[in-house]
Amino acid sequence: MINAAVIGAGNWGKNHIRVLSGMDNVTLKSVCDIDEEKLRIIKRNYPNIEITSEPKDIFEDSSIEGIVIASSSGSHFSLAKLALENDKDVLVEKPLTLDSTSAEILIKKAEERKRILMVGHLLIYHPVVKKIKELIKSGEIGQVYYLYSQRVNLGSIRKTESSLWNLGPHDISVALYLLEDEPDSVSAYGESYIQKEVNDVVFLNLHFPNRVIANIHISWLDPHKVRKLTIVGSKKMVVFDDMEVREKMKIYDKGVDNINYNSFGEYISLRFGDVLIPELELDEPIKLEDAHFIECIQKRIKPVTDGENGLKVIKILEEAEKSLRNN
Repeated sequence: MINAAVIGAGNWGKNHIRVLSGMDNVTLKSVCDIDEEKLRIIKRNYPNIEITSEPKDIFEDSSIEGIVIASSSGSHFSLAKLALENDKDVLVEKPLTLDSTSAEILIKKAEERKRILMVGHLLIYHPVVKKIKELIKSGEIGQVYYLYSQRVNLGSIRKTESSLWNLGPHDISVALYLLEDEPDSVSAYGESYIQKEVNDVVFLNLHFPNRVIANIHISWLDPHKVRKLTIVGSKKMVVFDDMEVREKMKIYDKGVDNINYNSFGEYISLRFGDVLIPELELDEPIKLEDAHFIECIQKRIKPVTDGENGLKVIKILEEAEKSLRNN
């Protein structure tokens, strides 16, 4: 049985509390938040869980082995550093930190202390994303030409954290996971409409060494709520629509079969085949993510989304920020 704690009882923290408290091999011992009202709600819903407004109460509790940090992004580094220094295994919500130097410090600290450092890149654990990865590796969709994603909505506007840092880690982490590569160039264009120097909308472009392009559209100022990823391959095309309740994934047997330069007119042969909707076991991603964290603690194995994975995403975010500033 693993004793765990959660720091931060906001939107993401509440989900981790719900999931961890329901796991058979976990005892969620304590929850920390600076908001007393949030703590009262947690105590009312989970009377057996200890509550505190002081993170040190969790750090100094020798019985607690794993900590989920779901506080504000600006506090991730300091809290994770203290947790590691107190020999706790840590799952930090995205982004891991707000700069690559801080992320590198956490990675080194985790190595020195022989602790688990995991990042909450939730979509990596989504069953649909895992299935897409299988399709790419098996060669079923052929060579990946490009992919593009939309993560837009009206709301969730932050005062200090831009839409790039708030929403971008999801799709950047998925692109890196699916393509198993890092971009050789990053460019971004966006604007701040609601608050000065806090980008509400960003169009992010990643170019990879094998000529694959990834385009990511991020906005919290949009009339539609869209969570969609499209992958175009030489054999097939795949669409992942996370807003769909049941048919989240569709595989299109479409493409260009051959080009005949000897004929005039219709020299490109297009293929319009069937659309397959695979049957998937759609377990909740955050349950799979938290279960993986607990497994890593028990077996002392490296997480799929470890500190290095978090660092790669942060470096891309930093380059995108430079591009935004330089127009």
